[in-house]
Amino acid sequence: MQKHITSAQKQIIQIAIVALLLIGCIAVLLPFTGTLMFAVVICVTTAPLRGYVLKLCRGRGNLAALVMSALLVLLLLVPLALLSGTLAQGIESAVRYLRPIMDAGLSADPPKWLSDLPIAGQIIDNYWHELAASREEMNNLLRQLIDPTRKMALATVSILGQGLLQLILVIFFAFFIFRDAEKYAEALRNGSQKLAGDLGERMLKLAAATVTSVMIGIVGTAAAQAIVAMFGYLIAGVPGVAMLTFMTFIFSMVPVIGATLIWLGAAWWLYDTGQTGWAIFMLLWGMFGISSVDNFIKPILISRTSSLPLLLIVVGIFGGVMVFGFIGLFLGPMLLALGRVLIREWLALTEYEEHSRLP
Repeated sequence: MQKHITSAQKQIIQIAIVALLLIGCIAVLLPFTGTLMFAVVICVTTAPLRGYVLKLCRGRGNLAALVMSALLVLLLLVPLALLSGTLAQGIESAVRYLRPIMDAGLSADPPKWLSDLPIAGQIIDNYWHELAASREEMNNLLRQLIDPTRKMALATVSILGQGLLQLILVIFFAFFIFRDAEKYAEALRNGSQKLAGDLGERMLKLAAATVTSVMIGIVGTAAAQAIVAMFGYLIAGVPGVAMLTFMTFIFSMVPVIGATLIWLGAAWWLYDTGQTGWAIFMLLWGMFGISSVDNFIKPILISRTSSLPLLLIVVGIFGGVMVFGFIGLFLGPMLLALGRVLIREWLALTEYEEHSRLP
């Protein structure tokens, strides 16, 4: 006797098939989640520019997407590739510089500027003479300093190399998002409307506004750091101020490393050319001037262009980076903003229900 499948069993089978398909899609997309989300962030924040480029291209979506992708290559990919090459050369130069010192030993006396330093000068002078007298102790000290520094530098080069590959993928994804932006925007609007009605559409707008605010904060902070760095380069007499300022602006948007490599390179050039005093000035300017700008300008800029309080912005940025990595700069504040809206809606609904029960 043949058994017929009931409607309830059919529904369970359909749900199971849909669940399996969703799990399969998530598994396929999971390795590209970060790069895809970063591409979405770039496309959302550059939507006005894309609209202007589309007008210039007379509505040709493919050409506009190609122009936008070329701009991303020039602004993101080329500077990072240059930095990777420069850093690799810098590691080789540092090793070549330190190797003769390890082979020949230190000079008998330290540089005059070093021993003339207040408070610490005499201590450094005494320790220098001890190192110069003991070749083995000096070599051990240099190895202790060189090995961790070399490993950290090589790890940085590796991270930059991975960043290059990720940026290529980001630009690849961004091309297709730029090309079909209207279709994706319409699908998101329809989906949010079906899921949560007017609240869904409001949350979609809030997510876009928060992401744009964070990008404004990042770019604005990078511009502020570049301006502060430019004054430092001009005061210290570093050549190529325009190029160094541009590189500082670009790499100020890179988390962790930031503009440190640029102003450190400038300080090293000053020291290598015998301008030790200006090298010390550049180090101090970089630590207390350039790098400190990021700590207070970014949250202020984001809070001024977003409806989120400053505290939630700071928590969202740092918490998002700790959990999601670089993309957490955008995800953290966005998730807090959406959660804040949901809680407010729930509280408003609860208050309305309580009032409606009153006689």
